[in-house]
Amino acid sequence: MKLYPLFADLSRRAVLVVGGGAVAERKVAALLGAGAQVTVNAPLLTPALQQWVADGRVAYRSESFREGWLDRVWLVVAATSDVELNRLIATFAELRRIFVNVVDDAALSSFHVPAVIDRSPLVIAISSGGEAPMLARLLRERLETLLDHSLGGLATLAARLRTRIRARCPDMATRRRFYERLFAGRVATLLRQGQPDAAWQEAESALLASPEVMAGSVVLVGAGPGDPGLLTLRALRALNEADVILHDRLVSAEVLELARRDAERIEVGKQAGHHHATQDGIHALLLQHARAGRRVVRLKGGDPFVFGRGGEELEFLRDHGIPYEVVPGITAALACAAYAGVPLTHRDYAQSVRLITGHCQSSHDRPDWAALARERQTLAVYMGVAELGALQAGLIAHGRASSTPFALIENGSRAEQRVITGMLSNLVERATFHGVHSPALLILGEVAALAPSLAWFGQPPLGATVHPIHAPERCEPAAVDVLAAVHRA
Repeated sequence: MKLYPLFADLSRRAVLVVGGGAVAERKVAALLGAGAQVTVNAPLLTPALQQWVADGRVAYRSESFREGWLDRVWLVVAATSDVELNRLIATFAELRRIFVNVVDDAALSSFHVPAVIDRSPLVIAISSGGEAPMLARLLRERLETLLDHSLGGLATLAARLRTRIRARCPDMATRRRFYERLFAGRVATLLRQGQPDAAWQEAESALLASPEVMAGSVVLVGAGPGDPGLLTLRALRALNEADVILHDRLVSAEVLELARRDAERIEVGKQAGHHHATQDGIHALLLQHARAGRRVVRLKGGDPFVFGRGGEELEFLRDHGIPYEVVPGITAALACAAYAGVPLTHRDYAQSVRLITGHCQSSHDRPDWAALARERQTLAVYMGVAELGALQAGLIAHGRASSTPFALIENGSRAEQRVITGMLSNLVERATFHGVHSPALLILGEVAALAPSLAWFGQPPLGATVHPIHAPERCEPAAVDVLAAVHRA
């Protein structure tokens, strides 16, 4: 290790910055954030530096640099475009044993300014020793996406409780387990939810309880349609904090690969005609693991609140006093349509979109066929592979044109995605010919005819080009009408 990592307390300490350009401005901004007393030396200043001088936040010297200015300085930054002046400043600083940073010159610098992730009071610094600053910045960008902004509040809360935690948990192993649960349990969840007072009360309760016992919780997470790149940042964090993951059959292996390695994985998927895990059984598992103090992730394909029974599971958790939170996912209608190049709404062809489930064909909630058969709207049909015949007959019988285009998207967003196109009149025939199986989403409406020309992902659509049945007639604004035809089996 060439450099020794060091965090400096510059509060109320004098720092000299030589240079008045954009680079100097960035250095001064960071120093002011650390509470330093900054003096800037340059003939000309950026507008921001001028404003800070006018506000009295920064002292200013416009004359040429003088060696004597280093006498009472803790740090100096040379940020000029004059190579010889930068070298001179570095030499004088070295003679006085003052740490100096020469911008873009690692050899002359005795300290380097790292790429910083600020979750004050938690601060993470990344340095390449001046060798590859762009790489350090890239790593910072990646870590920024993984570290929730609530970590700062969590660090502050832990600092306030530190003495009491040590008294309550004198044994190091017990204290370590307490901190692990504090940082990844209900307290952290409440801070993420913007409830600092409730988080403090939860931490107080945890201190009063047995050090070995802390309440578990459940996070209801939408895994999206399968492409792990569509997973949200918060979903990724939840997967890396989970003790137990209850996942549906449709959650892709690539998404599960992103989860914490030692988390217990339990498949609770349901498939038409093969429900090896009932909803009551899933509820029982959620309750069992949460009451055992575990952090449970209930991982659902798509979004848990769109035909995912997420509401039922939250009602169960609420009734049994289990803390929970929800991380939405990208639902299949949005993802599959996007990956197939089909806009769900379009000024020329569709001013509304309805999300429906094919399961309603055999339930007590019979479809409103008259509403579904209207033209110039898009139908996005979930879980409808087994009911394509009934859907085709019902729509045509209630007036939907048999020439209405469709796009049937199998394994949307995944490497094995297939898109089958055609007209409503040959929907069943084409699905049977190509052996379509779930997971598949049906998009029916004039916009589906755009799939062959707008396709960008995977193989081209299977089927002849089908033109929209309406000539362009623009109508604004477009509306989204979500028809919640939920099957409650």
